[in-house]
Amino acid sequence: MNNFDTATQLVPRVHPLSNAGGAIISDIDLRSPISEEVGEMLRSAWRTYLVLVIRDLNIEEQHQESFCKIFGNLAGLRSKVYRTGGDTKSHALWVANAEDLSRPTAVQQGEMMFHIDQCYTERPSKASTLYAVTIPDEGGNTRFSNLIKAYEGLSDDWKMRIEGLQALNYFDYQANATTRPETIDPNGPQFLHPVVRTHPETGRKSLFVNRQMTIFIEGLGANESDEILNYLFEMIEDPTNVYEHVWKVGDLVLWDNRCTAHARTYYDPKESRLLRRMTVLDENPVT
Repeated sequence: MNNFDTATQLVPRVHPLSNAGGAIISDIDLRSPISEEVGEMLRSAWRTYLVLVIRDLNIEEQHQESFCKIFGNLAGLRSKVYRTGGDTKSHALWVANAEDLSRPTAVQQGEMMFHIDQCYTERPSKASTLYAVTIPDEGGNTRFSNLIKAYEGLSDDWKMRIEGLQALNYFDYQANATTRPETIDPNGPQFLHPVVRTHPETGRKSLFVNRQMTIFIEGLGANESDEILNYLFEMIEDPTNVYEHVWKVGDLVLWDNRCTAHARTYYDPKESRLLRRMTVLDENPVT
């Protein structure tokens, strides 16, 4: 038995948002069961636009869970990274600027550098979603970089130079939750991944590095590693490769974590910002 309303299934429409990706899905009711036909339409739009936006929603946790399951199995919470109080069976992590001991909360304030969720683990998530509950009057936007477009914008010489390279990705939530660390703890969460990743569904290549969490390229000297990474970071952060989402209460945003990086713009930490986050497991290794 489920808690969905029994409204007639709508026929969703897709509205592209920018040359860097992103699309609004309209005429969809996430409080009602989603047919397999509509589910496949959503997956196809996601593969094409990388970031899907659904606006003006009023959904509960179970509706967000059902939406995520269209794209794969739900990921659990990483209790070693975030405080996980409250319902331990919940798949929701609350991204906020103030701690709430009654539920799993990631406290983050102000600006956040471009990053790829869980790239410091062996199996980063396939997809992430955020549902906006409270939004500041100004700022706190999420910027999504199309890593396929960033890779395809490289010259052939640069593509040859980085082919086959591996980079170390590292994250210490307690010490550097939003910025690039100056030093790393050798025992902190970290993992080597290819600098160039191939999408398991579309076969398209993308960059798989980011300014906040990618520390160095394995096997290269520090100067060459920094030269390569800084150039790739500039490509990733080039405005022509970025869609910036200005949040409204009731927005649900899903992005492909395998071929996008995202960042947050500054907002006044005195203002409240609260979003419900869920992620989808990746059944494929990073290759």
